[in-house]
Amino acid sequence: MALQSPGKTELASQLEPLPAYAELHCISNFSFLRGASFPEELVKRADDLGYCAIAITDECSLSGVVRAHMAAKERDIKLIIGSEFVMDKGCHIVLLACNRTGYGALSHLISCARRKTEKGSYFIDRSMVEDNLPEDCLALWIPNLQQEPELLACQAVWLKRQFSNKLWIATELLLRGDDRLKLEFLQQLGAQFGLPLCAAGGVYMHDASRRIMQDTLTAIRLITPIEDLGFNAESNGQRHLRNREQLAKLFPSELMEASAEIASRCDFQLDELRYEYPRELVPPDYTPHGWLRELTEAGVRHRWPKGATPKVRNLIEHELELIKELNYEHYFLTVHDIVAFAHSQHILCQGRGSAANSAVCYCLGITEVDPARVEVLFERFISKERDEPPDIDVDFENARREEVIQYIYKKYGRSRAAIAATVITYRSRSALRDVGRALGLDRELLDHLAKSIYSGDSNLKEQLVDANVDYADTTIQRLLFLTQSLIGFPRHLSQHVGGFIVSQGLLSHLVPIENASMADRTVIQWEKDDLESLGLLKIDVLALGMLTVVQKCLDIISDYSRKILSIQNIPSEDPKVYDMMSDADTVGVFQIESRAQMSMLPRLRPRSYYDLVIQIAIVRPGPIQGDMVHPYLNRRNGKEEVIYPSDEVKNVLERTLGVPIFQEQVMQLAMVAAGFSGGEADQLRRAMAAWKRKAGLESYREKLVKGMLKRGYEEEFAEQLFKQIKGFGDYGFPESHAASFALIAYVSSWLKLYHPAAFCCALLNSQPMGFYPPAQLINDARYHGVNILPVDINKSSYESTLEFDSGFERLYSPCEQTMDPMLRIGFRQVKGISGVGALAIVEARQAGKFRTIQELVFRSGINKKDLESLAAADALQELSGDRHRAFWQASGVDARCQDRNTSQENADLTTQMNFYSDLHFADIDFGVDVLLPVVNEGQNIVADYGSTGFTLRRHPIALFRNHLNLYQVSPASYLAAIDNEAYAKVIGLVTCRQRPMTAAGVTFITLEDESGIFNVVVWPKIEERFRSIVRKAMLMGVVGKVQKSDGVIHLIAQELVDLSHWLGSMELSSRNFT
Repeated sequence: MALQSPGKTELASQLEPLPAYAELHCISNFSFLRGASFPEELVKRADDLGYCAIAITDECSLSGVVRAHMAAKERDIKLIIGSEFVMDKGCHIVLLACNRTGYGALSHLISCARRKTEKGSYFIDRSMVEDNLPEDCLALWIPNLQQEPELLACQAVWLKRQFSNKLWIATELLLRGDDRLKLEFLQQLGAQFGLPLCAAGGVYMHDASRRIMQDTLTAIRLITPIEDLGFNAESNGQRHLRNREQLAKLFPSELMEASAEIASRCDFQLDELRYEYPRELVPPDYTPHGWLRELTEAGVRHRWPKGATPKVRNLIEHELELIKELNYEHYFLTVHDIVAFAHSQHILCQGRGSAANSAVCYCLGITEVDPARVEVLFERFISKERDEPPDIDVDFENARREEVIQYIYKKYGRSRAAIAATVITYRSRSALRDVGRALGLDRELLDHLAKSIYSGDSNLKEQLVDANVDYADTTIQRLLFLTQSLIGFPRHLSQHVGGFIVSQGLLSHLVPIENASMADRTVIQWEKDDLESLGLLKIDVLALGMLTVVQKCLDIISDYSRKILSIQNIPSEDPKVYDMMSDADTVGVFQIESRAQMSMLPRLRPRSYYDLVIQIAIVRPGPIQGDMVHPYLNRRNGKEEVIYPSDEVKNVLERTLGVPIFQEQVMQLAMVAAGFSGGEADQLRRAMAAWKRKAGLESYREKLVKGMLKRGYEEEFAEQLFKQIKGFGDYGFPESHAASFALIAYVSSWLKLYHPAAFCCALLNSQPMGFYPPAQLINDARYHGVNILPVDINKSSYESTLEFDSGFERLYSPCEQTMDPMLRIGFRQVKGISGVGALAIVEARQAGKFRTIQELVFRSGINKKDLESLAAADALQELSGDRHRAFWQASGVDARCQDRNTSQENADLTTQMNFYSDLHFADIDFGVDVLLPVVNEGQNIVADYGSTGFTLRRHPIALFRNHLNLYQVSPASYLAAIDNEAYAKVIGLVTCRQRPMTAAGVTFITLEDESGIFNVVVWPKIEERFRSIVRKAMLMGVVGKVQKSDGVIHLIAQELVDLSHWLGSMELSSRNFT
């Protein structure tokens, strides 16, 4: 068949340029469980399709706009900031910000709508729009053609009255078979009310391939299986960014051109946002710089009573000058005010991060790290070339941080202060469960699959190896595909761990504010990275459990000493403390209690504060991946010569023996060896942190290598440095963080060494935290000679306490070592008892000891559940004997006793005591000699673990030791006597499992027997053979090779056996880390 040449009309139409088009109605996956594409994907796709602009208009939200903004800057496509709203009577509108004023009004309107309701929802009606009219916004009306004509007419009249000539009808044609009729109806509606039309896509996804994901999200949102969605599902996949050829066939050209015209009227960019710091902290007679200098000089006099050294003085002047030049005085004053409040309330706090490198922060009391003790690179903290504020992190006691948060809210008001958001994303388990429900799968199957997932985000197929999944089943294939696709999608907004944003004016005009799930909390809709991208102030008000432990411990010690103990008067550089660290005797100690740290301590053997700084920083993925650990240890132990290619490099690396261990050193090397400026070096630091996600290091590699070659360095040295920089991308540690953490690590080590009972008591009263549960903490304290006393109805308080012999005299100095205190376990360690019940017992006991169970119930008013919890914990021995009899007597308590209320509190105490002295009433066994079974030791141990999670009797393994000896199973304490590379058999309770990302699939398991703890190394091939045992066993037997190195002992597993059935009904759990 001969080909026909196109006619003139067809040829002309092909040559006509396509109308310009801007997508004005587009939601991302930050309209949670509606949008099916990330903001960045939408922006990039719009640019690829040749759109002149794209608006991100998430529903009552600006959560995704910063990501879109950064992507638009990369692609040089215009981004319009907007939001869609569905009003209380179904009026559907989109508002687009024209300028900074319009953006502020839009942000404030979103805040009003969100603050009106609980977290995750919003409410907006006509009166709210009228009261907060965003005059500098353009409006698109999306009429619902299913509504009555009268209602549409009311909406049209009201909208036109509000927005006048800034209102359009958005025409969304989605190939549903009624596009022509819909277009005609909307044109008539526009003509009737004098409203122009524009084209819009109503976009939910960047590409049609996301259609199945969008249906899945709808099913999850509506809690309905996909097959039952009906008309709630989209009828086709047209809600994606379509090419302009398709759009030109659907829309009249004037509607497409109208979209471009609307876009041309929107000139706002997020870069226009300017942050104003709170200013009320400066007294009337001072300038901000003058007041900051006044406070700094006061700090100098306090820190250095005899005067600061010239080095420190020069450092302070340098910092103050740079702070003045960049107008950051208000920032420092704001943080100082928060810290000063904490100090006034006896709340322990410690600055860290880059602030710990600031001499000014040290003078202001924000940090306790003396800048003279560490190398300072102020450009890591603040730089002329960084168009962003500095970042100060302050850790507060975990138990009292809320007081600090409420102080900030009270001082600045809800309108000027809020917490940054954290975007909660789907991980393996949550994604699998939600997708499975959307597919209508059986709940038992989903529970089975979810429980087979061991860690959060690794390959899903690998995770489900133990689940016996039939991968040939198309339903399973669909489940896995959708689950894998959903992992990483935003699920909802939560609150950041403590990042506060505080402003001079209304914060809601900068970013929307909404209610948090916690009472008395509000959060903004942007997360930490968003704030950092826009250069906005954030103050981190963080919680650190160890600070709570330290403060509680200091208070306990001060109570039995004649002098008050504080961090400042704890002796520094105590050799005995470093001896304890070098022996890896650090259970419960901050930062150096993990398996990896305990393995490094005998090798590095810290002897000074700065050694401890290195110890904390070197056991991190960055130094490990960058091959820095072994060279440092070899040089420290004299096995390898330290060579520096230049004096400049020596000045940077001498303190770490020629090995770059800290982020700051990498920055300094880039400056002195490759010619980077301070700002460029800091940009390198940021690129290091993000290179695996964004692959942004190659441009720095070229500049780094060329710069070093130009300055005479060998190419091998330059390439080695770049390799180490890439290692830091796996989480390298700043010296400033390590310096702050080392201080707390030293303090907690000193407390453990000199006051082990007080330290353990503080740890127990601060749980949950750290690597070790109460059972291991108590066993460690007993190993150190602390006498642990059981929970007792007549002696225990709510929290654990210390007791002393009658002849004990208070310590003359709190710096004396003491083993005198005994540790009494508190009621809070008893499983199942309520806090109210425990406190009621302590209060009632002020009138005298309890003599019978019935008296206990009558006077304290505790309920049956609390009573049975105490009986299970063997806390009623003084009243009833063993726990079986306690249960028997508890079950016979007259129920009427539990119904007595506070009206009897005023009864005459003497009468009550006479009443209780009635032997017939007190005889709970009703005069019958009840023969209850005798509880044996094993039953008691099982019951102890079930009721408190630990036992003060023999260790469970001790019950089996005679049997184990027959099979040459060694206790943990014997491993030191076994030759290196020799085989050994051991058995222990699993207390911790770790599979670090830097360990190439190796799993580390900590086991405990009656003689101590030991570490087992499970290589990937062994883990594959014994996967179920590695993941689930509570009592594990191991056959393996003993490996010894520098005083560190590991057992390299060859065979594993699950002996959990030996424990019977004993309840145990391990702490698992990745």
